[in-house]
Amino acid sequence: MSEYDLVIRKGTVVDGLGNAPVQADVAVKDGVIVDVGSFKGRGGKEIDATGCVVTPGFIDVHTHYDGQITWDTRMVPSSNHGVTTVVMGNCGVGFAPARATDHELVIKLMEGVEDIPEVVMAEGVPWNWTSFPDYLDALEQRRSDVDFATQLPHSPLRVFVMGQRGVDLEPATDEDLREMRRLTTEAIRAGALGVSTSRHLFHRFRSGEFAPSIGTDDKELETLALGLKDAGSGVFQCIPRLDSPVEVEMGTLKHVARTSGRPVNFSLITSNIEYMPEVEAAGKEGLTLRAHFAPRPTGVLFGLDLSYHPFSLRPSYRAIADLPLDEKVAILSNPEFRQRLLAEEEEDSNPAFVQIVNMRNYLFKLENPIDYHATLGDSLNAKAESTSRPLDELIYDALLEDGGHCVLALFSKDPRDYIETMHALVESDNAVMSLGDGGAHYGMICDAGYTTYMLAQRLHGPLQHSLPQLIMAMTSRPATSVGLGDRGVLAAGYKADLNVIDLDRIAIHRPEVVRDLPAGGKRLFQRSEGYRATIVGGVLTQANDQPTGGVAWSADPGNACNSERPSPRCLRTRHTNAGRWPKY
Repeated sequence: MSEYDLVIRKGTVVDGLGNAPVQADVAVKDGVIVDVGSFKGRGGKEIDATGCVVTPGFIDVHTHYDGQITWDTRMVPSSNHGVTTVVMGNCGVGFAPARATDHELVIKLMEGVEDIPEVVMAEGVPWNWTSFPDYLDALEQRRSDVDFATQLPHSPLRVFVMGQRGVDLEPATDEDLREMRRLTTEAIRAGALGVSTSRHLFHRFRSGEFAPSIGTDDKELETLALGLKDAGSGVFQCIPRLDSPVEVEMGTLKHVARTSGRPVNFSLITSNIEYMPEVEAAGKEGLTLRAHFAPRPTGVLFGLDLSYHPFSLRPSYRAIADLPLDEKVAILSNPEFRQRLLAEEEEDSNPAFVQIVNMRNYLFKLENPIDYHATLGDSLNAKAESTSRPLDELIYDALLEDGGHCVLALFSKDPRDYIETMHALVESDNAVMSLGDGGAHYGMICDAGYTTYMLAQRLHGPLQHSLPQLIMAMTSRPATSVGLGDRGVLAAGYKADLNVIDLDRIAIHRPEVVRDLPAGGKRLFQRSEGYRATIVGGVLTQANDQPTGGVAWSADPGNACNSERPSPRCLRTRHTNAGRWPKY
């Protein structure tokens, strides 16, 4: 009889704490790591990791799988990039709490903020809940190829308490605030990891109206913070206003941290590192604030088969937008149609979308294999300048390439400049790599594979990081930021979420369109290479870059991980480097 359920042999262990890699075997029993080093026992299953690195599973704390988890068992594109735990309910949007009369409103909000087609949610979301604890109970019945946790979103909470007044952005009454505070505490005690909100003016319904959380006053944010205080647990997640001075937004976030006595996570939507001195100053006051950032600039993807492109809001294109791709390409190839479309202007009630399609900052054609470090000289903008051709004509031509399957990436900043600016945050204890937005922006953004990107394109060259620091940035640090202390470290006593990675083969491919959503909906998917194995709770979920559905020892082991999880006691008493573990 085998002593262990699983043994990973002869790999190079990178522990997630920043320590130097070591050659070691890893033993797993009952979903937990029980030994790391050299031992005699055998495993019921064994993996030969010769030539590979063995790491903790990656943890993505900024996703929007709130809907997808209710209809799917694969959380892609995250689980095929080494991610073993995802945190949902970010940006103040989600599907609970929600009365039956609010379902359509909540769906339309997710459509506008997170670019999830309304028809997909209308068919896919089962709505077998009303309150937030009901939603957690429903999630407890789900299984997935990753573990999943969620937060209480402010916008649905506001509507649940205030009804249409909440949608209309009316100020909350004292009675409203008392109920929001009570429901926040109830959600945290039921298992939510925290509460989330958004102050970002881009977050709107598809029709253009602001999300209910936008513009709420500090007293309402203070109420959510008091709900956390009453529960004695949880984190506060927020997207600041980009048009507001840093000192104003940080003043609000510090007030929330003081009021709640809990950590505050906020999103750096742009490379505004002016927040970081304020974060460090807050730490000296005894407050815990962490900046969540994207390791490369967010790429808005344009294409004829995607949600948007520079001409998608023009009347002539809207008349053909729902046609099959080959028919659209044929019409767009007509010289008269081309001339008419190029002469038109955008028409849409949502100024945020008009702004997006009118952006021409830095546009790149995405090739395969994809290079996220392209220089400005590779952009369509540079080509337009060098050839003296109008940029829109080049964009039009590019969209027709590859039978209309060409994908253009729009970056708001020079990609290399952004990466250089944010480089130091990868190794900062005050910052957390995230913002991949898995489960959202199905036809617009595909950044959830940032973990593979980091391994494939940030271990070498002038923008490189050391492997131990890079793994820590994708494991123990994000785990700590949301209170999941039982994972993100490869040591005895921790949850057996693991990756076996062949760094010589690691690669990330150009995003492609797949149609596997409810109601035949389409989304962007990004393939990876180099993952010999991904293991969740001791169960193999990916093998040789493929999901293990149908393999004898795989059965979708991912579960809802409600509430904070303390780090294993054994680390404090046995691990020789226990002092490195960040105190939560």
